Amino acid sequence: MTEGSGDTDDVNCSWEYSDVLSQKLSWERWAVSNTVDLLDKGNTIPFIARYRKEQTNNMQSETLRRLSDIYDDLRMVRQKDHHRCEGYPEARQTDTTTQVCLCRCPKTKAEVEQLYAPYKTGSKRSLAERARELGLEDLAIGVLTRPNGVNINAAVNPNKKGLATLNEVETGIQHIIADIIYKNKETMDYMRQLRQQGNIVLQSTRIKLKVKAETSNNRDKVKVKVKAGEEIKNAVDPDKFRLYFDFRNSVKSIRPHQVLAVNRGESLKVLRVKIDIPDWVSQQLKTFCHRRWPAVAPRHHKLFDSSIDDAYNRLILPIMVSNIRSDLTKEAEKASIDVFAQNLKQLLLTPPVRGRVVMGVDPGFKNGCKFAVTSATGNILDTGVAYLHTRNYRGTETDMIRHTLLQHRCDTIAIGNGTACRETECFFSDHIKQGTFSPLSVVYCIVSEAGASIYSASPEAEKELPDMDVTLRGAVSIAKRLQDPLAELVKIEPRHIGVGMYQHDVSESKLKTSLEGVVEDCVNFTGIDLNTTSEVLLMRIAGLGKVKAHKIMEWRNAHGPFLNRAQLNSIKGLGPKAFEQCAGFVRILPETRAGTPEKNEINNPEEKVSTGRKRKAGNEAGGSKVKKARLKKDAEAQVENLDMTSIHPESYHVADAVILKLGLSKDCIGQDSFISRVKSSMYDVESLAKEQNVGIPTMQLILDALTQPIGQDIRDEFEKPLFRQSVTTMESVNVGMTVTGRISNTTHFGAFVDIGVGRDALLHTSRMGPTQMNGKRPLSLGDRIEVSVISIDRNKGHIGLKLLKLL
Repeated sequence: MTEGSGDTDDVNCSWEYSDVLSQKLSWERWAVSNTVDLLDKGNTIPFIARYRKEQTNNMQSETLRRLSDIYDDLRMVRQKDHHRCEGYPEARQTDTTTQVCLCRCPKTKAEVEQLYAPYKTGSKRSLAERARELGLEDLAIGVLTRPNGVNINAAVNPNKKGLATLNEVETGIQHIIADIIYKNKETMDYMRQLRQQGNIVLQSTRIKLKVKAETSNNRDKVKVKVKAGEEIKNAVDPDKFRLYFDFRNSVKSIRPHQVLAVNRGESLKVLRVKIDIPDWVSQQLKTFCHRRWPAVAPRHHKLFDSSIDDAYNRLILPIMVSNIRSDLTKEAEKASIDVFAQNLKQLLLTPPVRGRVVMGVDPGFKNGCKFAVTSATGNILDTGVAYLHTRNYRGTETDMIRHTLLQHRCDTIAIGNGTACRETECFFSDHIKQGTFSPLSVVYCIVSEAGASIYSASPEAEKELPDMDVTLRGAVSIAKRLQDPLAELVKIEPRHIGVGMYQHDVSESKLKTSLEGVVEDCVNFTGIDLNTTSEVLLMRIAGLGKVKAHKIMEWRNAHGPFLNRAQLNSIKGLGPKAFEQCAGFVRILPETRAGTPEKNEINNPEEKVSTGRKRKAGNEAGGSKVKKARLKKDAEAQVENLDMTSIHPESYHVADAVILKLGLSKDCIGQDSFISRVKSSMYDVESLAKEQNVGIPTMQLILDALTQPIGQDIRDEFEKPLFRQSVTTMESVNVGMTVTGRISNTTHFGAFVDIGVGRDALLHTSRMGPTQMNGKRPLSLGDRIEVSVISIDRNKGHIGLKLLKLL
């Protein structure tokens, strides 16, 4: 966003940003206009979503991000329109009808290109441009505009190529008329309408491949050749696309995952894809063109009809097909990214497991299972490698695991879900049953290890764990993912976390932008303790970023823990705007405020300054400056109890007035008696907001913050990790059995469910109807559900489920 854009940057356009955004979002115009203004002034989305609800009519962060994306697109379109206008000045010197169209200002890139198409110089190699070079344009225009027709025979010139015969002249005129029809805005607008009305179908068929094996001295190489002679190395298994070998679906009803699957099959040369447009579309175009150009003389109707057919088949149809495929892909990408984002949000907001010592296990066969024990505060207590899946594991390796668990009083194990996960789970399950770890009551939890290996070799991991072997860092990450998923997963690029489908088939930049926004929302939604947070978390706070987060960490290392939020203002490079954006999302909790100055030092700063009088006279000249600096420093050191809450500093005066009105003290914030008094107060929020001259959302936020215990984590409201002590095998599951499970991933075609058999089962959308949901919200990652097993393929490891109820 650049400042000062808003609704008035182009007076020639008849539409305003707020009008278009309001229409697309179905949101009140005044709220959209305010939001645009807030974005233009550099406010972040988390800040707007929480602290500017009055101005946005309580717009949530998802809607704000969508608004921001559409706003950016509209600004880009308007800029593109401006450049096109500058490049084609003749466009503004044309007839009145065209000027009206230009002043409407296009709202999409496609409209911009179509609007200025008549003024673009075609390629010299195009058929229409070649015909124009032969001097046939006036004749072509005459065919369209002169009721009495034109004399085409007069253009025949036996000595000039392209004009040698009447047929060549008519062909040239046909190419020019086809180009005029194709570049006519009304024609293309009509074709877009037909596209919406017609039953256009996407179909895919299998490409039959001829496999030819070639042997070299080193190894066998297999090359796959397509009939057309194209060569593919390392061909994929075509059977993965079996559902699309003979596939037909209307473009209006095709599902996003089907579009992406077909696109992938086409790119891998497994599928041939075609857009089937009904024949009546071309007939409708012919009827429209005869209405659009009624002056065509009867004797030129045959030429005109052939020109329409040429325009449709050679120019319009290919661009229609291209636009349909492009639009389908864009819509599918957006839907896929939305699902990925929702899954990521649910995963990041998984409640932390507090107060437990955790052993993280990164399973493996040949190279053993790497393990790391972390304390309740995340400190690394022990690391090692245990070869649990060799013939001799029952001896020394088991004793080592038992000794480690007992030594650190660790009763919680986090097992990564990668290679050898099932075997590792069976090992711990068996020994829990046998009482090997007694007197500890050990439980385990399967944790996604997606992205752990990438993080282990990253510069961030090297900085955090400089003296640890790369293979052991993964085990540390698995343990910490259970203890605090948000703090650990935020270190990994979101697209590597592994909770989406077809993430490699969508726009990488759009996916990254969307997922980064989700991470930012989750971190700010949860809030952080300024004195214990990591730099990686801090840089996700609204208004900060990598540089400012690093400066805050430097200040904390140099001066010790923060005593209040106001101290952020003393950090060089952190201006008023950054403070405004970030202040409400950071906390100063009592237990982390170690090193707080004694009360007499805080409340009597002059006593502290008075010691300067004992210094030598040579220092007295600068005494007044020193005194002012110390007074300022001591004033900054004042403890502000509202810094423990989500109340923004800009609303402290309102919170103080409310606390005073209730006859309470800020020193008691977070105590049961304080919370009970606020909850039991009979004050109406609306009247209280009016009395304090603030909006109702702001007053509600203040009251909500005053009724929360200090350090309360909003993530506690979400589904907690699932702990187990025993394992269920694939063989023990039968059709008709009722089991409980947890959703590990969601897609457009269903949800994958962990039912404890080592492989996720599929709950198809057709098996989760409204009768099973009982009107509840849609299923999401982390939900616990009760399902019935409806199909089992033990060879492939596939299990089909039917939803019974959401637990």
